[in-house]
Amino acid sequence: MIGARLPGARGWGAVSSWRACLDAAGVRGRTERADFSAALRYSRRTQFAAWASVRALMPPRIQPHVLAAEAVALYTDNLCDRGPAGERRQRFEEWSGEVAAALQTGRSEHRLLRTYLHSAEALSLPRQWIDAYLAGTRIDLDFPGFAGEADFQHYVDTVSLPALMFGIASVPRLVPEERFLSSVRLVAQGTQRTDNLTDLFEDLRNGRLALPVCDLDRHGVTRTDLERGRDTPGVRALLEATAGNARASLDAGQRMLGEIPPENRPFFRFLIDVFHQRLDDVAKQGPALIGRRYRDTPVACLRLLIHSHRAGASTSPHPGHTAGRA
Repeated sequence: MIGARLPGARGWGAVSSWRACLDAAGVRGRTERADFSAALRYSRRTQFAAWASVRALMPPRIQPHVLAAEAVALYTDNLCDRGPAGERRQRFEEWSGEVAAALQTGRSEHRLLRTYLHSAEALSLPRQWIDAYLAGTRIDLDFPGFAGEADFQHYVDTVSLPALMFGIASVPRLVPEERFLSSVRLVAQGTQRTDNLTDLFEDLRNGRLALPVCDLDRHGVTRTDLERGRDTPGVRALLEATAGNARASLDAGQRMLGEIPPENRPFFRFLIDVFHQRLDDVAKQGPALIGRRYRDTPVACLRLLIHSHRAGASTSPHPGHTAGRA
């Protein structure tokens, strides 16, 4: 299996072959390699952009373990995103029981779970974050909305942060865990606020509103204003204030780049910069954002991928975002 070359990135060179990544990660057995390869294919098929960023920017020895967790998370999310609420809840509870049994026994007939079990054993990963991730998913199935800022912060602690930490548990830290966790929480808070904005169209269609009611009240906006996509000064102010808060959290969370080994920084720079890009799009679209499904621009994402690779071990913010906020 040969390495891939990133299109359009002159001087990038070849991305490590998957075989080389498995070797670097210490995955030797034929069955284990086949399971990790199945997780790779599932991630690529389900969430191509996330797969591509891991393959292009993560160190080879970390890639299989990150993709193993990502595949489990994607599979879980897919179970919870289809069909009536009752069916989604039943599927999740059955899956949650299967995961719990696998973690308890160290065995599973499910290929994606077997892959994660191998990673957890190889890296001595604690159960804390997969357990917290599943508990958060259960909470999200019965999402009640946010009356106030405290409700949103509780959601970050119980849903957003565990999901992010589960995905990056295999990444080494250069600082005490408590310090790293506080930095990741800032990123989780910023990414969640951004998601609440870019998901407005779909959320409202599904009867869900993820902006705190107190924020609507502060700007004189009603839920009906949002559902009808009204372009009013209040709606504009609400979107701008939410985006500003998200941007501030991402800026503060940027410090995490200095808290991980240099070889891991390009991926996390890309993660943060993608959400800055989405906030730039929110600013450009304004209330029109509410009227259509949001999608990332592939060319813009490719530029960020290239920039993150070239920035290497730097911990400085993306100059484009700094200029955009000036």
